[in-house]
Amino acid sequence: MIRIAVISAVISALAPFHSSIKPVPNSVRTQVTKSGAFHKGCPVAFRDLRVLTVTYRGFDKHNHSGQLIVNKSAAAPLAKVFHRLYVIHFPIHHMSIDTIYTKHGPADGDPTGSFECRQAVPSPCSGGSGTGSWSNHAYGLAVDINPVENPYVGCGMSRDPQAQSYRDRSRHRRGMVTAQVRAAFASIGWGWGGSWSGNTKDYMHFSFNGH
Repeated sequence: MIRIAVISAVISALAPFHSSIKPVPNSVRTQVTKSGAFHKGCPVAFRDLRVLTVTYRGFDKHNHSGQLIVNKSAAAPLAKVFHRLYVIHFPIHHMSIDTIYTKHGPADGDPTGSFECRQAVPSPCSGGSGTGSWSNHAYGLAVDINPVENPYVGCGMSRDPQAQSYRDRSRHRRGMVTAQVRAAFASIGWGWGGSWSGNTKDYMHFSFNGH
């Protein structure tokens, strides 16, 4: 049994990266709408979005097929980013339509996602639930990666209590954004919320304009 497990792990490690970009099917449109992530008044329509499917490396050290809903203009560049993350074996906990667009997400609260029609979230310093302006997520032009390991912080606080220990960025742990991850997104011109000036940092957040 050990030999079979080792062979399986080797095959998984050598499996090639795959990606695809497709229009959002009607079944997924219904799921996203029912979840509240899409609603009347959103700044983009479903025709402006695409389902990006990519191979990614899980925390279990195996390959998985993951999906994000992203802006059609960003789909091909993001495929290149996730190819790079796959090559460097950067681990991602969850990346699927079901873990993002559901009333109850994964138990560990650690889904990687992109599109969500909502306002930008204010800093933990100021509190509140919205800023009055659209988030880049509302356009499918932002990606949040491993939010537990990469929290949104400010004034010594995090919106997610279980992510508090990850406010210390001096001690690297698996799933935390690295220089290589930042470089992968920078290669398509995307900025990182962890580089914001001031006290507030959004370590999970990458977007086309860095905001």
